Amino acid sequence: MRLQGKVAIITGGARGQGAAEARMFTREGARVVFGDVLDEDGRKVEAEIAAAGGEAVYVRLDVTDEDAWREAVGTAVSRFGKVDILVNNAGIASWNAGDDATVEEWDRIMEINAKGVFLGTKAVIPAMRAAGGGSIINISSISGMVGQTNIHPGYNASKGAVRILTKSTAVQHATEGIRCNSIHPGPVKTPMTERGWSDPEWLRAMQRRTPLGRYAEPDEIAYGVLFLASDESSFMTGSEMVIDGGVTAL
Repeated sequence: MRLQGKVAIITGGARGQGAAEARMFTREGARVVFGDVLDEDGRKVEAEIAAAGGEAVYVRLDVTDEDAWREAVGTAVSRFGKVDILVNNAGIASWNAGDDATVEEWDRIMEINAKGVFLGTKAVIPAMRAAGGGSIINISSISGMVGQTNIHPGYNASKGAVRILTKSTAVQHATEGIRCNSIHPGPVKTPMTERGWSDPEWLRAMQRRTPLGRYAEPDEIAYGVLFLASDESSFMTGSEMVIDGGVTAL
């Protein structure tokens, strides 16, 4: 098992990509605390993991709330003794672009996608320091690397912020054995992207823009997260892993 003996915190774990990561991590031997604001969905994932023989605890976690972060880290330490891994996965998007983009959406996107990663990193560093090191994986996006015409500019800006925050975290904490890397998915089939894959016209446009011609399944991203969480990536920090079906190669 690639994460045997490790303790992980995963945000946005009640569904989609975060839930896939929580399931995969427990299958690989990790004990997991995963948070979200979707309590019913979160409890279902917790029960599924327990039924499969894994160890996972669901906590309510609004990633914009510093006190909630302290409680989540405290739960991991009290239940499992330490924190080795943080996956900053939680995020939101808006499809309003151009003149339709609003300031309110900008603020909310930046609050969750960028500030949430900052608060999670800030909260977990002392626990990782006490454990002798750790791995932080920030889920950015290809939207943090290239401009796009069909999404709120705040989403691009927030994911670009995550990309650079990752590098800042990496260089500031490398001497403590704390690594930090970012993952940049392309189109992934999750509830957040349902507008795209459920609309035939949107789907065809996406397929034209993606050399592999399809959406990724959540597990295809989760395997990248697993690698960065494991000791297999022990010489990687401040790096970007792009898993996008070839979109940014065009």
